[in-house]
Amino acid sequence: MGTTLHLTESDFDTTLASTDKPVLVDFWAEWCPPCRALGPTIDRVAREQSGQTVVAKVDIDESQALVARFQVNSIPTLIVFKNGQVVDRMVGLQPHGEIVKRLAKAASK
Repeated sequence: MGTTLHLTESDFDTTLASTDKPVLVDFWAEWCPPCRALGPTIDRVAREQSGQTVVAKVDIDESQALVARFQVNSIPTLIVFKNGQVVDRMVGLQPHGEIVKRLAKAASK
């Protein structure tokens, strides 16, 4: 069963470097209604993509350096990494099908 990781500035780079799978990172905040609405979709993707994709969340209030580093200006922002590099970015509330489609595209790169 796939789980959603909760990353901080201290473990972000290590987590990305430890896998050759695509990594979906949800930049979010507790006070953001669209972020909370997207949460169950992110957890569903983590379950369905277990073994194929690493799914993680970054709380923007706790990780300002990551927000600046990846130029997150609006939330929710979903960034897909492959081999430590940004390969895709989605801003705003995204439907499940779109997220899965983008992850499949990233996996094929």
